[in-house]
Amino acid sequence: MAKAAQRKLLLSELQLGMRVKLPLSWTNHPFLFNRVDISSPAHIEMIRGLGVPYVYLISGSSDELESTDEEENVEEIEEAPPERDLKADTRKAMRLSQKRFLESVNQCRNVYGKVVSDPEGAYRLSAALVEDLLSHLQEVEKPFLTLVGMDEKDVSVTQHGISVAVLAMMIGQALDLPARDLRDIALGSLFHDIGKLKVPDVIRRKRGALTAHEANYLQMHPNFGYDMLNRSGLFPKEVLNIVLHHHEFIDGSGFPDGLTGAKIPITTQIVSLANDYDQQLSGEQASSPQVALGYLFKNRASKHAESLIAVLVKILGIYPPGTIVKLSDDTVAKVIMTTKEVSQPQVWACKEDGSEASLRFLSDEGVTVQKTIRAEELTEGAIRTLQMDKGISFYFSSFQA
Repeated sequence: MAKAAQRKLLLSELQLGMRVKLPLSWTNHPFLFNRVDISSPAHIEMIRGLGVPYVYLISGSSDELESTDEEENVEEIEEAPPERDLKADTRKAMRLSQKRFLESVNQCRNVYGKVVSDPEGAYRLSAALVEDLLSHLQEVEKPFLTLVGMDEKDVSVTQHGISVAVLAMMIGQALDLPARDLRDIALGSLFHDIGKLKVPDVIRRKRGALTAHEANYLQMHPNFGYDMLNRSGLFPKEVLNIVLHHHEFIDGSGFPDGLTGAKIPITTQIVSLANDYDQQLSGEQASSPQVALGYLFKNRASKHAESLIAVLVKILGIYPPGTIVKLSDDTVAKVIMTTKEVSQPQVWACKEDGSEASLRFLSDEGVTVQKTIRAEELTEGAIRTLQMDKGISFYFSSFQA
């Protein structure tokens, strides 16, 4: 039987339901086969990020995806890689996560710029960003976390908002919350600190302890953010609750209203926990991700639901992305991605002097983490190689184990 006709298709013409063939070797893209069934917007974005000018259109409808063409089926079997290149797949997944993170931060900045001058435009853009985040979360059956960040060490409000959204959405999905709740969590996370923009920079960026007056002013940022969004009349009450109460704790010690237990909606509790954790990774007293996780256990156990902390621990793993470790072969490394083997994550490693840097899969090598170490214990060479001058944020990984 003759093969189905194929024609070149520009990337701007890609649509859901199409089946296309990539003009690349299987080693140069993150999909399992060269033939891709476009079933989500994320697939279109991934294809557009491959740097090719066109793809081949095989069929234009999802109803036509099953083919009786024996010759075509044989060709697909031949194209299947005999053995998966994990390093290539991981590198692609890391690059894609970083790209998506930067795009999300930039889009969030655009949203913030429109909240006052064009609230309807801000809402539309933020809703689109939330759909992108949800699509990336649900792209694979078991999403992992990847270390991402900006070039600067200081984490911006928008960068922090994206990272909190990712952590909170991961928690929500692990709890099997419906898509509506995940959207509220995402939107609330994006805007939870927007009120800080009304706090003077001299207070917000101050190094060292705040005075009582400064601390009280800073603690008004949830109210400022709530007022900014509520004024538009566009945002759901669940989202507004997150913005107003993301610093509330179940023991009543939070602000601005000192709410307790069930008076705090589960969506708000989730964002409060994600914010509490991510906030410890920035600022003057920045902690390593693993130390921050230990801090939650020791000092915040009464402030967050034990069940939510347990879920966060499972998501982050024993060695959360960004943690610096010493390996059993005496090399040092930074954890870059969580995996199913929680005690053997994927790492960027180097010798103690910073030389011979490489991406490594500990589970494949039989190498284990010997201990976590502080940045102060690294040599100058290792500090440069492991990029210790960059802030720590998280994004979903498209890596499929």
